Amino acid sequence: LMFKKLILSQKKTRTRMMADHNLFQAICRVNRLDGDSKDYGYIVDYKDLFKSLGKAIKDYTAEAFEGYDEEDVEGLLKDRLEKAKEDLDTALEAVKALCEPVPAPRDMNDYHRYFCGESNTDSINDPEKEALRLTLYKSVAKLLRCYANVANEMQEAGYTAERADKIKKDVIFYEKLRDEIKFRSADQLDMKRFEPAMRQLLDLYIRADDSELLMDFEDLGLLELIIDKGEDGLDAVPEGLKNDEDAMAETIENNVRKTIIDENPVNPKYYNQMSELLDELIELRRQKALEYQEYLEKIRSLANRVVRPESGSDNRYPASMNTQAKRALYDNFDDNEELVIKIDRAIMQTKKADWLGDRFKERELANAIRQAVEGFDIDIAAIMELVKAQPGYH
Repeated sequence: LMFKKLILSQKKTRTRMMADHNLFQAICRVNRLDGDSKDYGYIVDYKDLFKSLGKAIKDYTAEAFEGYDEEDVEGLLKDRLEKAKEDLDTALEAVKALCEPVPAPRDMNDYHRYFCGESNTDSINDPEKEALRLTLYKSVAKLLRCYANVANEMQEAGYTAERADKIKKDVIFYEKLRDEIKFRSADQLDMKRFEPAMRQLLDLYIRADDSELLMDFEDLGLLELIIDKGEDGLDAVPEGLKNDEDAMAETIENNVRKTIIDENPVNPKYYNQMSELLDELIELRRQKALEYQEYLEKIRSLANRVVRPESGSDNRYPASMNTQAKRALYDNFDDNEELVIKIDRAIMQTKKADWLGDRFKERELANAIRQAVEGFDIDIAAIMELVKAQPGYH
């Protein structure tokens, strides 16, 4: 009924038929790309305008494209279901080819290690692994879009009932695999796929059981949920991870490891210590020296120290070290409170707006620090490197 009303409304407001080159231009505009998510456009022809298409193309090529062969503009229009089936088959094949190198027996842990690496290594930040995961995310996103385009018309598109059911199971598997890889690698903080359009797509065609639960991750992330809610924070994790203690442990460890690596430039000494503590905890877990509940408590405590270093119960900083930047200087320059106060004062009194990346402003700041620390045996270049990494000084 709504569709009929829309047609009637448009018929009332548009009494003039499109024809000739106007029809040709209108068709071309539909295919204008406005982002990675659009491959082509759909046209709903409720006035049989396409009966005039052959003449429109012929006339337009004769005038505007004189000298071009007609076959150059052939294929402007394609059957929607035929094209949708072709796209779905191609997208599914691309995802399967990407996962082909995963070693047998290809359980979820095999996929996890192939795309993320081992939890006790820095492979989580390996550029090749990151590129591999990014390709997986994009490929699965395209698969989801292609499936949504034809999900309600699989048999009309030419699939048998058995084939349609197999494709749906494959799509569900790869969508869940992508979720788990994102959690495992700490890439889930990029929550663009949970925009309303993608939520609706997943709920309509794939699943409708966890989109609300996963909302917590938009605001907090896995580590923050564990810190704030303890074991209850794991309720929003995909079932495939939550029900496998080793997989869940490695997922948490990868998230902690990635945070340590990302934050290391801010305070190298502190985060190197956190990395050593993580290595020790991983080794204890692998040797079965800890019960799972005890492990969760220890990894939760470590995650808290990694994410919120200022809140640690082992706070050893003097009262004057009341900012993240001061604490970083204190940690990395021999716990020298006097030196840190001099450096901080010189920075705050000298730094100009947008100084970072400006060669002259950086040189002015370095000279001010050099004067402030005169008499101390200190490397100005090392100080500047650390200062540049402090958001509080930008």
